[in-house]
Order: sequence, then C-alpha cells, then structure tokens
Amino acid sequence: MEALQTIYVPDMPLDLNRVEILTMPRNTALDSRLVKGLVMDHGNRHPDMPTVLKNVKIMTCNVSLEYEQTETQASFVYQTAEEREKLVESERKWLDERCRKIVDFKRSVCTDGQTFCIVNQKGVDPLSLDIFAKEGILCLRRAKRRNMERLTLATGGQVILSLEDLEPDMLGDAGQVRVVTFGDDQKYTFVEDCPAASSCTLLLQGPNSLTINQIQDAVKDGLRSVKNAIEDRALVPGAGAMELACHRHLMEVVVPKTKGKSKIGIQAFAQAMLVIPKTLAANSGFDVQETILKLQEEAAAVDLPVGLSCSTGEAILPGEEGIWDNVRVKRQSLHLCTVLANQLLLVDEVMRAGKQMGKGAPQPGMADDM
Repeated sequence: MEALQTIYVPDMPLDLNRVEILTMPRNTALDSRLVKGLVMDHGNRHPDMPTVLKNVKIMTCNVSLEYEQTETQASFVYQTAEEREKLVESERKWLDERCRKIVDFKRSVCTDGQTFCIVNQKGVDPLSLDIFAKEGILCLRRAKRRNMERLTLATGGQVILSLEDLEPDMLGDAGQVRVVTFGDDQKYTFVEDCPAASSCTLLLQGPNSLTINQIQDAVKDGLRSVKNAIEDRALVPGAGAMELACHRHLMEVVVPKTKGKSKIGIQAFAQAMLVIPKTLAANSGFDVQETILKLQEEAAAVDLPVGLSCSTGEAILPGEEGIWDNVRVKRQSLHLCTVLANQLLLVDEVMRAGKQMGKGAPQPGMADDM
C-alpha cells in the first residue's frame, strides 16, 4: 500500500515499473522493508570516497569520464616517445577539464552544508575517481539503465547528457545516501528520504532463495491487487460471499421470472457459482454440504453478503474482516467460464459428429465386393 501511495499520481495510470523489487539473501523475512527512494546493487569503486552522505544533491548523468574507443575504425600514429606522451597528456587534459567542471559545479550548488553524489551510466576512470574522492564526492559508475530511470523519479532530478549547460534544477535531492557492504564485498547503495519521491524500492530479505521467491511472488500479487482496486475504484466481498449472493439472487429473483429451457440453464449456472465456497470449505477441512447450508441460512437471515471463515467454518461478514476481491478478477472469471464451457461443448459436438460420419463411411474391402 505504501509503495503504491508513493507512485500514485491522480488521473494517471499506475506504472508498477516504478516500484523496484530488490532481493537480498540475508537476515530473515521480517527484515524486508520499503525504502522511499532507490536501492542499487552496486557501490563506489574508490576506497577514499565517503560512504555516508547527508542532505545530498544527486547528479544523474550519462557522460563519459574515461578513454573510449572510436566508433569508426581510426588510429593514431606517432613516431617518437615524446609524441606518444603528448597524445596521452592531451587525452588526460580533456578528462581533467570535464572533472574540474563537475567539481566547480558542485562547489557552486553545495553552499549550506550540502553534499554531492554522482551516478553515471557510463564509465569513470581511476584518475577521475581520485579527483572526485579528494573533493568528497561519492561517484557511482556504470549504473544500470533501469536504476537511472527510477533514480530521476525518486529524487526529482533529470538525466544530464552534456556538461556544457549544467543547471542546479537538474539535480535531485535525497536526505541520505549510504553505501553498505554485505557478505563478500557485495555493495549496496541506499538513496533514502527523498522528499519528492515518485519511485520506491521494496527490499526483500530472507535466509534462503525459497523464502525470497515466496515473498517476491506474494509482493507482486499484492501490488497487482491493490493496483486493480485503485483503477476499478470498487471491491467485492471475498470469502465466497459474492458467489453465494449471486446464487441466491439467481434462484430467488431470476429463475421465477424465467420460462422454458432457459430456467434450467440459469439453475445450472447458479449451482456452478457455489463451487468457490464449496472449495473453500473442502480445503479448510469442513463438511461441504453442511457448511453451504449454514451459510445460505445465515445469508437469508441477515440479508447481507455472507462469507466463510476458513479457520472456524462459521459465517462471517467479509467487509468487517477486511477480506475483499478485485472486481475485474471476478468479472473476467465469469466471462471466461462461460466461454470455456461453450468451447468444451463445441468440442463434444464435433467429436460426436465425427463418429456419426464414420458410421456411414465405406469400410475397407467394400469396393472390392461390389
């Protein structure tokens, strides 16, 4: 619920891709938590860089801060060692100028005790990392593209593609950025306490892969269920209450008003609606017929949608217990069950017709006898 409240924008469709689900094989399942920001599964690559920053300005960029191969086939030819040294010096000078431009930009925006963090999608060479470390800047290189997209949504900044026109409003804000190391040098970067977060991270932890996979499946199902409820703006009572109410309505209201063969079909459809509460009773270890009769009598007495308590076997009001189902799930189930039943009946008709055609077909050897 908190994750979807974080990414919810009125009158806009919910995008579950804004919720990052990160698994971490450590501690117990109870240590799983929501981070209103972003958790990245990599960290800094320089030992002198700070690991904890407060009141952070975050620069999300996609610029090259290392030597790159040319996109086309090209070569530099030099004849002496001095020419080679000049070539290396010119390349280093170009990178140093870019790094100095970032450092000067950091000094201009971080005036009230603010700190600075760089998250770059491309590479950063060791000498550039050393320049940033001396300035107290935390720099992460080769960030994943999905993290870059979520980082701008979480911090409120924008991706910087060029260092020519740097503006303060391009930066994001975070209350805290920290790099944590777990296990065998596995680093995680936590970007937390983002004031304008429209993206978040569900950090799932567990002692083994089985527990983590079960939590991950449950979380994904829960996210979709809440998303459906928000988009439908409606819910239906669960615990088999909707099916029992439909059965009662069909038998008491629709069937008496219907004449002919259609009445038989409606009665069959009404009986099929009881499959859900019957299954709930059977899986809970209760007598199916006795439980269904008890629920129907209770529903007729209170005139409210009544469901089954799987722990006691008694009738309950699902709304008071907080048991709800999605409207679109029930609607799709009712639609698909009729479609599938029609298809199965059509298959039976085709098979029956094929057998009848086979009886009248000429048998092997009949032509020779004639």
